[in-house]
Parts: sequence; C-alpha cells; structure tokens
Amino acid sequence: MSVTAPTRHAWSPFARYRHSLWLLTVRDLRVRYSTSFLGYFWSILDPLVMAGIYWFVFTQVFDRSVGHTPYIVFLLSALLPWMWFNGAVSDSTRAFLRQAKLIRSTKIPRTIWVLRVVLSKGIEFLLSLPVLALFAIVFGAQLHWEVVYSVLAIVMQTVLTVGVGLIVAPLVVFFRDLERATKLALRFLFYASPVIYGISDLPAGFEFWMSFNPLAGIFSLYRAAFFPSELHWIPVIIGAAMSLVILLIGMLVFKRAERSVLKEI
Repeated sequence: MSVTAPTRHAWSPFARYRHSLWLLTVRDLRVRYSTSFLGYFWSILDPLVMAGIYWFVFTQVFDRSVGHTPYIVFLLSALLPWMWFNGAVSDSTRAFLRQAKLIRSTKIPRTIWVLRVVLSKGIEFLLSLPVLALFAIVFGAQLHWEVVYSVLAIVMQTVLTVGVGLIVAPLVVFFRDLERATKLALRFLFYASPVIYGISDLPAGFEFWMSFNPLAGIFSLYRAAFFPSELHWIPVIIGAAMSLVILLIGMLVFKRAERSVLKEI
C-alpha cells in the first residue's frame, strides 16, 4: 500500500507560508548572484574591505589598544553580523516599493516580503562565516566552547532585525524620506555599537547605557567564541528583552498599516 505525499492544498497555513518564504528567498539570492560576475564574493568583499581599513587605522596608524589580539578576528566577529543587520534593514525600506505589483496581485501574507529579506541576508551571513574561520586559523585565534552562544546570537538578531524591518517597511511607503533617514540612523548606529571596539573598551559607566543597544549583547555573544572575556550578560539580557519588545512593536505597526499600504502602493 503506497502513501502519497499531501498536495499543496492539504498543507497547513504555516507550511504554505514557510514554503513560499523559502521560494522567494531562493529567488532573491539567485537573481542577486546571477547578475553578478563575482557573485558570492561580493557578499564578503564589502566587510573584508571595511575590516582591512579599520585594522590598518587602529593597528598601523594610531596603534590604539582597542579590542583584542588578533584584532582582525575581533573586528570580523562583529562586522559580519553587522552587515547582516545593516543590509536587511536597508533592503526592508524598499520591500514593498520594489515588488508593488506582485504584492497587490497575490494573497501571500505581506510579512513574508520583510522576512525574505532578513532570511536572504542571514544566509549570506552564514556563508561568510568560513572567511572568519580562515582568518582565525591564519592569525591563530583560539576557538572556545562559548561558540555555542552564537546560536543564541543568531536567534536574537533574527528577532531584532525582523522587528525593525516590520516597522520601517510599511512606514517608508507613506514617508519616503524615511529611507534616507534610516540610512543615516544605521550609520550612526554603527559607531554607537561595539563593532570596531568592545564593550570592555568603554569608559566606566558607559557599559550600562550601551546595554540598551540590543546589538551590544548580540555582538558580545558572537565574540565570546574567540574572546570569552567579551561576554557580558547584562547587555545580553537587556538586549534580548528589547529585541522582543521591538518585534512586538513591529508586528503591531505592520498590522495597523497593512491595509493602507496596499492602497498606497
């Protein structure tokens, strides 16, 4: 007696949503890489160039004691996840405007247009991890058991990034200047986050206030894989709580703005 696989009509709403999300994400990645000669290498070239610049400035020019040795590994362990966050939030500002016709003509839940951006950028981040591993091997950075906390960091960053995306994606439809404002805010957030420096490098008393930047706790978890002393649980706990709050706010904003967005686009 043979058992046939269930048809798509018999799938649960969650299964259909997951299937559609994966198809759109794969489509997004294929389009992005098929039109580029270097393809995958573009996703790692940008953070490598930035890492090289900051490495040269802080180790060769100013000789400042910031972060840990090897500094290039210290830098990349936060810069690579930052590129995921920065790219996903930036692309979320155009999530509805780029696919306006397709969004209007389909009945797919509209949140999927934000989630596909976060997922595709997240996959690019995972694909860039071998580069971090290569630099760690070349420069002799030791991997510690705290690397398991990277899973928690990925979960927290996904929650945070989806929440921010759900906020900016619908609002940009009504306030087009918000796209440029978001880019400026991301530029400021880069220097206000422990990317080129660590939480331990902050002056006394600043660590508590830095904890209210969710990225501080997230980067702390990533860096713990190579630099266990960079793991600070107060920023992690506060960052986890703030990430959940931002996600809830994003879901509320998106739900209230969804009908108006469909009329506007």
